[in-house]
Amino acid sequence: MSDTATRYTGLTLEIDGHVAIVTLANAPANAWTRDSLVALRHLVHDLDANRDIYALVVTGEGEKFFSAGADLKQFADGDKAVAREAARRFGEAFEALSAFRGVSIAAINGYAMGGGLECALACDLRIAEEQAQLALPEAGVGLLPCAGGTQNLARLVGEGWAKRMILLGERVDAATALRIGLVEDVVPKGESRARAIAWALQAGKQSPTSVAACKRLVQATRTQTHATALVSEREAFVDLFDSQDQKEGVLAFLEKRAPTWKNA
Repeated sequence: MSDTATRYTGLTLEIDGHVAIVTLANAPANAWTRDSLVALRHLVHDLDANRDIYALVVTGEGEKFFSAGADLKQFADGDKAVAREAARRFGEAFEALSAFRGVSIAAINGYAMGGGLECALACDLRIAEEQAQLALPEAGVGLLPCAGGTQNLARLVGEGWAKRMILLGERVDAATALRIGLVEDVVPKGESRARAIAWALQAGKQSPTSVAACKRLVQATRTQTHATALVSEREAFVDLFDSQDQKEGVLAFLEKRAPTWKNA
């Protein structure tokens, strides 16, 4: 961990230029707790307010786990109030991650189980190391994915594979995850963080204002009709002409130089 890393409950944050690197750090399995979920929500909101941050990388500490999900000990006594708060905390944290205005990339460096996989599903892009295992096993212990898993997984891989993973509890390896569209790339062991940072730097070459607008439009396909989304797309295109990035981007292209984004 870098000497400049900031510690949160169960998380660490490093800033490298325009890239924020969040490491899930709750040994031994990087499980989510109430406090780490609250910390993630606050952390993402803080990054959203920092206009110098263009991309966010999420990875796990150590070589074995991205995240094993929730600590099941909290549900052992069947307390519905505890369950309700846990579901709310998961929803708030991962919805904040999904709404991050920049590009978010999950570097899946090991097991991504339950709420661990749901965290990755909340990101824009996913890179898995070749030894990674991914699953939503909640139904096997009388629970269900409550942090977007039933919704986000089906949108990525289709209803059939979502049902195989959720209803049958089927675990998939990295190669299968790539084949079914659950991840966008597979890399050798230990290389997911570097690849994710490389993608984040690539995203940094794009206009942050344009990226934020495009991300909203792509995600709007989840709720808007096609016709409504097409209207929103045209309006967003025109709205970009109020931004400094639009002027800088076109001028830089005409002058054959790299743009300097103002993110405004």
